[in-house]
Amino acid sequence: MTRFSTDVLLLLLVTSIAVDGRDMIRLPSETSRFFSGDDSNDGDDDSVGTRWAVLLAGSSGYWNYRHQADVCHAYQLLKKGGLKDENIVVFMYDDIAFNEENPRPGVIINSPHGSDVYSGVPKDYIGDDVTVNNFFAVILGNKTALTGGSGKVVDSGPNDHIFIYYTDHGGPGVLGMPTSPYIYADNLIDVLKKKHASGTYKSLVFYLEACESGSIFEGLLPEGLNIYATTASNAEESSWGTYCPGEYPSPPVEYETCLGDLYSVAWMEDCDIHNLRTETLRQQYELVKDRTSNDNSAYGSHVMQYGDLGLSVDHIFLYMGTNPANDNYTFVDDNVLRPSSRSKAVNQRDADLLHFWHKFQKAREGSPRKLKAQKELVEAMSHRMHIDNSMNMIGKLLFGIEKGSELLQTVRPAGQPLVDDWDCLKTLVRTYETHCGSLSQYGMKHMRSIANICNAGIQKDQMAEASAQACITIPSSHRSSLQKGFSA
Repeated sequence: MTRFSTDVLLLLLVTSIAVDGRDMIRLPSETSRFFSGDDSNDGDDDSVGTRWAVLLAGSSGYWNYRHQADVCHAYQLLKKGGLKDENIVVFMYDDIAFNEENPRPGVIINSPHGSDVYSGVPKDYIGDDVTVNNFFAVILGNKTALTGGSGKVVDSGPNDHIFIYYTDHGGPGVLGMPTSPYIYADNLIDVLKKKHASGTYKSLVFYLEACESGSIFEGLLPEGLNIYATTASNAEESSWGTYCPGEYPSPPVEYETCLGDLYSVAWMEDCDIHNLRTETLRQQYELVKDRTSNDNSAYGSHVMQYGDLGLSVDHIFLYMGTNPANDNYTFVDDNVLRPSSRSKAVNQRDADLLHFWHKFQKAREGSPRKLKAQKELVEAMSHRMHIDNSMNMIGKLLFGIEKGSELLQTVRPAGQPLVDDWDCLKTLVRTYETHCGSLSQYGMKHMRSIANICNAGIQKDQMAEASAQACITIPSSHRSSLQKGFSA
């Protein structure tokens, strides 16, 4: 790449950082309990059944530090709440704690002054074992379908309560994974329906952190499954990172990455201080919604709820236990964790740019670290430009110059699923990636465009022709589908 093009890309980045004159980017026991009397989770209102939890961080890379930090924090909460390791299944790539970029090797924190949340976390499914197949097999309790990992699954019975927490990048109808393929909404909903049909839980709660996370359940999760879900955002907006460099509050100066995600930090810091025997899911939802919306500023999203909303009267204790140290805490509606007016957050999709930019700024002039950071910045910006430009061109080729952009950006009414034919969506995603390369974490934002192409009746051969014209070559970066595999 020429010096000119490098300078242009860096200028574009700086421009995107200094929006509106502000220096910022706006940019997760082997034996089923089928009978009452299990005393492994003693409690006045939970004398029957076992609590199970599945925690999944769907990303890799130090710039995604916050997702694994979220999951590790969630694990510590559940342990303090009384859950046993045999009933907690953890998925995370595990490339953060001992990453060369980590200023505290072997330590992960989830807030600026937080303690280590990495210590003791089970490594059930790490590295290339963090797969969609293993995630679904764990939920269904299907050991024969596992590939690698600890072999631990949710071996639950009809009186048990299940908590699932996922945190990562997402897009309309899709959730990221550190391996290919990604999680598609229809497949996840099918797994939840199968779990319900098996009669192996009493109720299930799902907390979901991702951009456009509402689209995973919108028009898809029916009532009657005894499932209550909340999401970090609605079906058409980004979620937000928090405790990021240059924002308030900031991480320790030696960190060059966001420590947490706004929705995730909101529910976990609420759990940290409350007596969960007395706080309900609904009460937490209201507090988390208030904090995550950030008083409807530019730095927040709309927390949503789906499924069997009647379960929201349940005490959080049923799913997460409670820390005995909080037994004397009296719940009040006022949100003591509400951020100050100075609080800022970073768009999930821009957290990688924030990391690369701070790394570039702080590195010594002419050092290998500075050159590497500059290369990472240029590659990330080039990838974004390629994805955006190719999708824009495909829209014009398929629907014309005037209608293309409008059709690709159309949002369906609330209550409708993203797409009518999910197989079509997956086919066209693979068709695009065959000719243009991987959508990757950033490109998932265009999943709605591809869904709209399906909804308009475009067939695979038409998409292939348009993609081939829009993308003469497949980029050879590490984000390429040639190296990372296909999203679908």
